[in-house]
Amino acid sequence: MKPVKKANIDSGYSDFDKLLNTSVKIHGHLCPGQVLGVKMSMLGLKEIEIKEPKGKDRKSIIVFVEMDRCATDAVQSVTGCSLGHRTMKFMDYGKMAATFMNLKTGKAMRIVAKEEAREKAKEYFPEAENKYTAQLEAYKVMSDEELFAVMAVKVSIKPEDMPGRPLKRVSCDICGEYVQDMREIHKKGKVLCRPCAEGGYYKIEDKPIGK
Repeated sequence: MKPVKKANIDSGYSDFDKLLNTSVKIHGHLCPGQVLGVKMSMLGLKEIEIKEPKGKDRKSIIVFVEMDRCATDAVQSVTGCSLGHRTMKFMDYGKMAATFMNLKTGKAMRIVAKEEAREKAKEYFPEAENKYTAQLEAYKVMSDEELFAVMAVKVSIKPEDMPGRPLKRVSCDICGEYVQDMREIHKKGKVLCRPCAEGGYYKIEDKPIGK
């Protein structure tokens, strides 16, 4: 295998290795998705002019991730955004893409990993033992232009989706459980949680303990 070259980071940051190492510690292993996620985040932050996502700019950023894969952990590691802070939104699209938004300026940029980069990785490391090793090493040195498509987008965020305390909490008329952030459904004069209104991912088999 050819020696690994210095990472080519077009986004202007010089701490790629440090960010990748931190992300790997959080994620648990090094993989192509980690490299893509870190570089995607660095580029996204540069495009929306966020310099300190975990510092003074932490309240100015929201990220929409479109995949529940390794890259998402990398995005969280680099940006500091998370579901718990309501600064990361999961859109279940199954795409290797994420949109980075500056809440102060309204600027939003969607970064999409190019499919052709997967094949191009073989050209960088033709002697790699398998395609995953080739991708892992190639993604480190490939340019942002080779790896990603970048597009300016407009994102409208509802007040109930913003970080901060819940705007509203209501009790479901069927199960009695509380619903917050205006996720309830009004149906036939009743206020219902989504599982009671539409069916959920779970089915209760025994009477809940404590009720």
